[in-house]
Amino acid sequence: MRSLDIAGTGMQAQQTNVEVIANNIANMTTTGFKRRRPEFQDLIYQDIRRVGTMSSDSGTLVPAGAQVGLGVRTAGIYRINVQGTLEQTNNSLDLAIEGPGYFQVTLPSGEYAYTRDGTFSLSDTGQIVTADGYPVSPGITVPNNAQTVTIDQTGQVQVTVSGQTQSTVVGQLQMATFQNENGLAAMGQNLFTETQSSGNAITGTGQSVGFGDIRQGYVEESNVNVVTEITDLITAQRAYEMNSKVITASDQMLQTLTGLK
Repeated sequence: MRSLDIAGTGMQAQQTNVEVIANNIANMTTTGFKRRRPEFQDLIYQDIRRVGTMSSDSGTLVPAGAQVGLGVRTAGIYRINVQGTLEQTNNSLDLAIEGPGYFQVTLPSGEYAYTRDGTFSLSDTGQIVTADGYPVSPGITVPNNAQTVTIDQTGQVQVTVSGQTQSTVVGQLQMATFQNENGLAAMGQNLFTETQSSGNAITGTGQSVGFGDIRQGYVEESNVNVVTEITDLITAQRAYEMNSKVITASDQMLQTLTGLK
C-alpha cells in the first residue's frame, strides 16, 4: 500500500523540520546566529493514466491524467540572513556588523573562515583572535602597552599608548561578502567556509559599497524569533501527527483486507 510509504516520507520531513526548529531555539542566544528554514519538495509521481494519451480509436485524448505522488523530501535548509539586533557590551574588542559582510579569520590549516561573531579577544602575543583563538585576517597585533583600542566603522584599528597623545593605526579589519550567502558551509564555532555554490569571497572594508558598518562595543544577537519558532513547531507537530494518522488508517485498511474471506 503506497500510502504507508508516502506518509512515512511526510513523517521524516516533519522530523527534519522539528530538528531545524530545535537547532534554531538552541542557538537563540548564539552571537551572530542566523535562523534556518527547511524547504520541501514533492517526490516523483506515478502515472495511473497518463494525460494526453489517446482514449479512443477516434483520436480523443485524456484531458486530465491520474497521477499519484510518492511523498515529500527535504530540498534544502536555508539560512535567513536577516540582521540581528545589536547588543551593547562596552567591550572594546566586541564588534558587530550592521549590514552585509563577514569577518575573515585564519584557521590553523591556513584556510580562511568567515563569521558574524565579533566577540574578539587578544591572544598571548597581542593578536586579535576569535573565542577559539583563530586570528582575524589580516592579522592585527595590539601593543602590550596600549591603553585604548579604537575601531571605527570602516574597521581601522587605532591604539593609544602611554606617553603619547596621538593614536597609532595598527591595522585594518577586512570583511568579506559572497554572491550566494546560503552557499556557505557551516563548520560550527560560528564559522563558515566558502564553497563553489557561495562563490569566491569578495573582500572590502566597512562602509564601502556592499559592506556594512562595524560597530565597536556591540555584538549581533541571533535573529531567532521565539514566537515564530513555537508556531512553526506546533505546525510541524500537527503535520507529523496527521501523517501518523494516515499510517494508522492505512494499517486498518490492510487489516480489513486481510480479514476478508
